[in-house]
Amino acid sequence: MEKIHNFTVLIERDEDGYYVGSVPSLKGCHSQGKTIEELLKNIKEAIELCLEVEKEIPKEEFVGVQQVKITV
Repeated sequence: MEKIHNFTVLIERDEDGYYVGSVPSLKGCHSQGKTIEELLKNIKEAIELCLEVEKEIPKEEFVGVQQVKITV
């Protein structure tokens, strides 16, 4: 029986307008898309590929995202 796993995806928009997503719990797991929908399709494929090489699925506890403003 297959088990469903949830992964946190951090999404940013780059300077060219593409959405870039990364999965912090899976080292090197990231993808991009022109739209959020395209990004989500692509990141699901990236997660599946990353899980093929992972020895075990990491447990993840999402704590939150915080923006920090600094002046330079």
